[in-house]
Amino acid sequence: MDDIGHNRAAALTEHIQLAQVVLPCRDLAANLAFFTDELGFKVTLIFPADSPQVVVMSGYGLTLRLEAADADAPPITLRLLCDLASLPAGTAQGMTAPSGTRIELIEAKRPLEIPAGTHEFVLGRMEEHWGVGRAGMQYRDLIPSRLGGRFIASHIRIPDGGPVPDYVHFHHIRFQMIYCKAGWARLVYEDQGAPFLFKAGDCVLQPPEIRHRVLEASAGLEVIELGCPAVHETFADHAMTLPTPHVLPERHFGGQRFVRHIAADAKWLPWRADGFEMRDTGIAAATDGLAGARVVRPRGGAAIAKFGAHGGEFLFLFVLTGEVGLHVERHGDHSLRGNDSCVIPAGAVYALSAGAGSEILEVTLPAELPHT
Repeated sequence: MDDIGHNRAAALTEHIQLAQVVLPCRDLAANLAFFTDELGFKVTLIFPADSPQVVVMSGYGLTLRLEAADADAPPITLRLLCDLASLPAGTAQGMTAPSGTRIELIEAKRPLEIPAGTHEFVLGRMEEHWGVGRAGMQYRDLIPSRLGGRFIASHIRIPDGGPVPDYVHFHHIRFQMIYCKAGWARLVYEDQGAPFLFKAGDCVLQPPEIRHRVLEASAGLEVIELGCPAVHETFADHAMTLPTPHVLPERHFGGQRFVRHIAADAKWLPWRADGFEMRDTGIAAATDGLAGARVVRPRGGAAIAKFGAHGGEFLFLFVLTGEVGLHVERHGDHSLRGNDSCVIPAGAVYALSAGAGSEILEVTLPAELPHT
């Protein structure tokens, strides 16, 4: 949308007070009885009183406008979200109004569906295509196959800094983390205090359904975002204002705690391979071992690590800086540079050779991979 379009939309939204779905009805009285008696909608407007031609009714966040007409409206579907288990016995989950409008009753709180997934070797190169996503953000897909729909990994950048046109929202998801590779963003999360600066090297775990918002970003912001499942729902929460009045760092969201890992405060500890060290993000503890994320580097000069095949569901590596040699059984030898990435499948023996000054972001599910 151009500037003229944005200005026109801004001027228009200042004056909109209500949205209605218009349903032309051949038999207005029959449809009025159906929506009020069968579905519990409440009449908010009706006229004229002696021979109604228009009825406005509302319910469940929806406003309908029934208008007398010579023909019924083309069939549309109204989906009503509810607790199916608590419905009275014999309640039909599909109904049709006299006008032909289809009514669907579906489960409001659907369980999260996690695809079984696949194990594949995936190699991502910096030279690959960048696409344009929402709000002008640029995306590079690091796992095009999505591993059968189980995982998604994206390299995201914002070329121009300033306020971000975001809103309070949350994700229906099993696991989601964001690592800041370059630049900074100002973020705010439900029950986690005032907005804070998310800087290069920092990492956050976004537990399931925590409300959050991106307020501002620097020019050249780059982040690495990983999630499971690959396709998940994002919901707006227009009722909540952030920051919230309470600070509850130990609160659980879907069995996980929020994590804000600050690189500048982190300590380097031994990694699982000699000659390497890591700074752990705290995601393993906050997810009770579901997932882990850490930045790995050679301790001192170059180092080599050899591993047996892992038996986990996900092993992802992203080269933050420097050069890394990679050998994966049945998939050959590869040279990775900054911004390259890979997924190492279960069942394959692999080895890393990291040059001095190199750093690697490693993300695993579970947190501690079983190796043979």
